[in-house]
Amino acid sequence: MENIIQRITINPEICNGKPIIRNMRITVRTVLEYLGAGETIENILEAYPILEKEDIYACLQYAALTIEIP
Repeated sequence: MENIIQRITINPEICNGKPIIRNMRITVRTVLEYLGAGETIENILEAYPILEKEDIYACLQYAALTIEIP
């Protein structure tokens, strides 16, 4: 799988520094919330045609890497 560093970025001037996809104004959280609500990858890509399937996978990978359960 492609390195998430190429897909997930943090820019203090975009979306208040929240993790975003490829410097666009689409946050990782937005994608994860859609997935959590039961949306399919295909529906998300239809709603956001600028996204690629690899962006969705990068969001999941980012979430897995950043979560820490005590």
